Amino acid sequence: MSFTLDTPLAEAVGVTPAKALGRAFGMESVGDLVTHYPRRYAKRGDLTPILELPVGQPATIVAEVRKTQVRPMRQRRGKLVEVVIGDGIGEMSLTFFGQEWRANELVPGARGIFSGKVGVYREQLQFAHPEYRLFADEAEARENAERFAEIPLPIYAATSTLPTWKIEDLVTIALDGLGEVPDPLTPEARQAQKALPAREALQRIHRPETDADVHRARHTLRLHEAFVMQTALVQQRVAVRALEATPRPARAGGLVGRFDAALGFTLTPDQETVGIDIAAELAETHPMNRLVQGEVGSGKTLVALRAMLQVAESGGQSALIAPTEVLAAQHLRSITRMLGPELAAELVPTLVTGSLGAGERRRAALRVAAGQARIVVGTHALLSDTTTFADLGLVVVDEQHRFGVDQREALRAKGQNPHVLVLTATPIPRTVAMTVFGDLDVSTIRTMPAGRAGIQTFVAPIAEKPGWFARVWQRAAEEVAKGHQVFVVCAAIDTEATTVAARLDDVDDAPAPEAEDGAKGPRFGVRQVADTLSRQPDTQALRIRALHGKLPADDKDAVMRAFAAGEIDVVVATTVIEVGVDVPNASTMIILDADRFGVSQLHQLRGRVGRGGVPGLCLLVTEALEGTPARERVEAVAATLDGFELAEADLGLRGEGDVLGDAQSGTRSSLKLLRVIKDAGLIDRARTMAIDVLRDDPQLERHAGLRAMVAAQVGEVERAAMRKN
Repeated sequence: MSFTLDTPLAEAVGVTPAKALGRAFGMESVGDLVTHYPRRYAKRGDLTPILELPVGQPATIVAEVRKTQVRPMRQRRGKLVEVVIGDGIGEMSLTFFGQEWRANELVPGARGIFSGKVGVYREQLQFAHPEYRLFADEAEARENAERFAEIPLPIYAATSTLPTWKIEDLVTIALDGLGEVPDPLTPEARQAQKALPAREALQRIHRPETDADVHRARHTLRLHEAFVMQTALVQQRVAVRALEATPRPARAGGLVGRFDAALGFTLTPDQETVGIDIAAELAETHPMNRLVQGEVGSGKTLVALRAMLQVAESGGQSALIAPTEVLAAQHLRSITRMLGPELAAELVPTLVTGSLGAGERRRAALRVAAGQARIVVGTHALLSDTTTFADLGLVVVDEQHRFGVDQREALRAKGQNPHVLVLTATPIPRTVAMTVFGDLDVSTIRTMPAGRAGIQTFVAPIAEKPGWFARVWQRAAEEVAKGHQVFVVCAAIDTEATTVAARLDDVDDAPAPEAEDGAKGPRFGVRQVADTLSRQPDTQALRIRALHGKLPADDKDAVMRAFAAGEIDVVVATTVIEVGVDVPNASTMIILDADRFGVSQLHQLRGRVGRGGVPGLCLLVTEALEGTPARERVEAVAATLDGFELAEADLGLRGEGDVLGDAQSGTRSSLKLLRVIKDAGLIDRARTMAIDVLRDDPQLERHAGLRAMVAAQVGEVERAAMRKN
């Protein structure tokens, strides 16, 4: 029987193994199995360093049997088999209860692969009842010792019920029965890129004879992933450009000109450049699809507002969707302030959120439906059926990664192919932009507005230096005494009373709770911190308020209004203040449990201070120990204010898993081998190849293999998702 990549697993390997693979790895087809590539390769002649095995973690090693003994068990009937395996330097034991026949297999000198959870017994590393497979062809190995020892041995991501050799056996069954495999590359492209045929690449990555086989197979399959992905993204870009949109040209002396004349300051060079690009695209007959990325405080909202004014000149409406009500309300206030009384009265900026009262919500909906409100700002409430537009010309999505593709599409569907402008204050490495946002044109604002006083960032490692914790609150009080204001950010709204010290300076008296996996939970909650600060000698005289997502919308808005007006000294909040909140007098950002936040999130939070002429101070409070990944994240943020440099560091620390997920790309991730840092050149080359192919063959009629792979990996569901990006 010949299999295809789409053949159901049960037909190829049997029902029981297929169910096991489905439960463990979500596999459904032969294609899923043969793209479950080895995670690494061992050599039969190389013994894995036993002393480097992580206690408590599953491990797979190549080792040699040193000693085997069988003895009666003391507490119950039967016998215990104890085996010592080694690598020439370290040793560990294997134990089997009531399975004395193991001694006939595990004889001294035998080599094999051993897999189990690493434990410790009597100060010696141990596998209890491990899975193993001995090398059966030792006789042949002795005749061809050198070659046998150097053949790469695939080691797969495995489970306790599916050890690596069982997966290897199932892959062998699939490969033996696999027929032709679609190849995205033409013979000419394969030769130019030094790539293997697709079928041969699969064969060599799973059954390599040499290290060179592994290298060429990986190169080929990485190129396939990059080429198929870039082809799909370029196709989507071409499809968007084929749509018809209403041109929204700027008029001399129109709304944009009036707005610029009243600004009172000049745009930064980057704002001007990006503004020119956007203005030109809005005048086109196909929809703009542009991502604008820039540092916190670089003026992205101003660029977006100028685009909204250009759309309004033709009577069109713009909708700005923000992830939180706090941010939506902040945007409305900022836009209204920037417009000034005359333009605001003409354009009627309107807020639409779920917490508006029935009467207010109805009046807002009428203004939007009648076209009176030409600038509409809101949250998910903009997506509801009750919100309709007279002429939606521009959709602005703020912090787009907060929204699912379905939500974004629901807003865009309220107009006739409206232009789309996506804003993000999370700088994106170029390779990620190519990989995730390849169907968008990307603009970058690097230059910052003049007059920013800058920010200093320090790590407060309170596990190592408990006394620094008290100093954090003294610094907060000192800043308030200077007439400034302070943000305090917590990772949780509430924590158990036992997790917060009775006094904040007794940080070492209250161990943080541990989750089942051993990870520590948030140490500090908004409610506990706000309450405790109100009773501390250094801070009890300060005006302190709490702000978090569970507060009623009116209360949240009231807190932010009072803070912006200088009526509150310290706001203790969750990350509801992460983006968009603009209080120029706020000088200090204190982030508790800083190690529980990502690099980009810490950078976003830090950007809430140092926005005016007041110098900014950011204190990253952490109990993470030096040398741990959590501490490295915090120290990376403290080391630089360059968000683009941090984005690269973040990618290096996290890997691609978080970056290329469904939430951001809108597509099922089919990337198994591609690495956006290491393979930047390959991705760039693949994009050029995709553009060249589609220029000459837009329907891929002469590229059947590529067409089949794009269809298989980016089907109608995925394409629909991509259209919504």
